[in-house]
Amino acid sequence: MDDIETVESAPPERLQTADKKSERPYSLMGSGIGEPSLYHALVVIFLEFFAWGLLTTPMITVLNETFPDHTFLMNGLIVGIKGLLSFLSAPLVGALSDVWGRKFFLVVTVFFTCAPIPLIHINTWWYFAMISISGVFAVTFSVVFAYVADVTDESERSAAYGLVSATFAASLVTSPALGAYLGRVYSETLVVAIATAVALLDVFFILVAVPESLPEKVRPSSWGAPISWEQADPFAALKKVGKDNTILMLCVTVFLSYLPEAGQYSCFFVYLKLVMGFSAEAVATFIAVVGVLSVFAQTAVLGLLMRTVGAKATILIGLVFEMLQLAWYGFGSQMWMMWSAGVLAAISSISYPAISAFVSMHADADKQGLVQGMITGVRGLCNGLGPALYGLIFYLFNVNLNDKDAVKLSHHSSHSNETTHIEDISLIRALPGPPFVFGSFLVVCALLVAFFIPEGPLGSTLKSNARRSSDENIGGPTLVPLMHPLSLEEEIAAL
Repeated sequence: MDDIETVESAPPERLQTADKKSERPYSLMGSGIGEPSLYHALVVIFLEFFAWGLLTTPMITVLNETFPDHTFLMNGLIVGIKGLLSFLSAPLVGALSDVWGRKFFLVVTVFFTCAPIPLIHINTWWYFAMISISGVFAVTFSVVFAYVADVTDESERSAAYGLVSATFAASLVTSPALGAYLGRVYSETLVVAIATAVALLDVFFILVAVPESLPEKVRPSSWGAPISWEQADPFAALKKVGKDNTILMLCVTVFLSYLPEAGQYSCFFVYLKLVMGFSAEAVATFIAVVGVLSVFAQTAVLGLLMRTVGAKATILIGLVFEMLQLAWYGFGSQMWMMWSAGVLAAISSISYPAISAFVSMHADADKQGLVQGMITGVRGLCNGLGPALYGLIFYLFNVNLNDKDAVKLSHHSSHSNETTHIEDISLIRALPGPPFVFGSFLVVCALLVAFFIPEGPLGSTLKSNARRSSDENIGGPTLVPLMHPLSLEEEIAAL
């Protein structure tokens, strides 16, 4: 493999010798079934996200019962803290995985990410606290990408990443509906028990069946090998954003468009149930339908637009649909409006792959990873800021409903003589989702910035920076980036 060939030229002291192998603590994690393969990674991803998908309905219920007066604010804070911790810890976890091995960090990330699951009906306060804290290790997906990079050739990697992402999507398309059904027919306690069992099965599978993928000779010679601050600095890529005007405009576009998208992902299913009056089964069906439509949009529709109008025009089209979708979510007060907006949401999902395409077409070959890493860093930052922003806006507009009030609100038009105790009910009816309206405004700003992005080649400033950074890292561990930048081909294959 290319990774092995690169390391073979490293100084002899960096290579792990056979007589030292037994001294390394992580050699105990080296057992497994068969040779390391893509299929090991697929099972790990499927089981983890299947377990969390089962909890979609119980989590909405517990969130509302625990914070009945500040549901969206607390949801935003909990998910926002988790996202920020993931953003801060991701580069460090990635660097350490090159020293201690992938299997060790698969066990750690899966265990701590799933640790809150059994607490949901034991102690809800500990449950939400653990969700926030687990953000430090909530990077399983990226560790799996590193594992896949170890076991595949460069020519196979795009298709392999596609299978990983498809497995992730498949787990979330099926599990929320299954969890809602089991909760309705039996009990939510059974759903939590099954989710806990699936998570434990995932940890057991990694310990017993998953072999270590990182070759011994790729690793540094000692357990305590030094890791530079630049490798662990989550803001390293963001610091280079201002070096080139085109990259700066692209990153601003990503920030303004993905910030509301990240906030939407954190609360939208709670919003459907508590404000729009969706049943648990309807929420699960919505997830499945929009997921299938998104896959179609990001493959067939994206490919058609890229061939006919080009990357920049595709970015603008995606942003227009995102703006319409967020405005529709914000002002819509009927269930059918949410379903129609879901179609717009599926089409709007082409924006980020189109931005990746634009970068790949206009950046030199030696700057692809650097530029994609900057954009990925901006998205990681949005994953922390977006949920907190949405929660705060819901709180400021007094959209803090419980299940009983939500049902009254959703059926108010057909029961006009029914009284309600919701404060500012007229404002909520006129503007049910204020954060989505604000997000629509941010996307309008992103459209204005994207319209003026030049289509010429990116500046040469980044090239010298990339070479200088490469020179500084000579002699250090060869890292597989945790927040792995995907090219257009990989984005399309992954979705």
